[in-house]
Amino acid sequence: MADSFRMALNPAPEDIDENGHVNNIVYVKWLQDVATSHWAAIAPAEAQARYLWVISRQEIDYRAPSFAGETLQAETWAENPKGARFDRYTRITGPDGSLRVQAKTTWVIMDRELKRPARLRPELIALFLKS
Repeated sequence: MADSFRMALNPAPEDIDENGHVNNIVYVKWLQDVATSHWAAIAPAEAQARYLWVISRQEIDYRAPSFAGETLQAETWAENPKGARFDRYTRITGPDGSLRVQAKTTWVIMDRELKRPARLRPELIALFLKS
């Protein structure tokens, strides 16, 4: 079972597009922000110094618009570790709990020094998954 991480998101006026709602590119940034915040919250300093993450694939479903002034909730968790990859799932909901965006992102862990993928070690997998 995966541990989830939650983070509040507050759309600002500059996040709003000509249609009057949060622009899709802002959601892409938020997906990255919540993933990196999760890593920063759970990984020891040594792991953060040694590894970084890159996206190899992302699927996003936009379900409903969000607006400036709302407080949204992002929830993310990682599953299916394989080699250097993890699938990360993220849901962004509105103040009433309605689904705004859901995404599946495949992240690859990279060795900072070698600049190449690094196999996910058991202690790294344990950071994301409950036993």
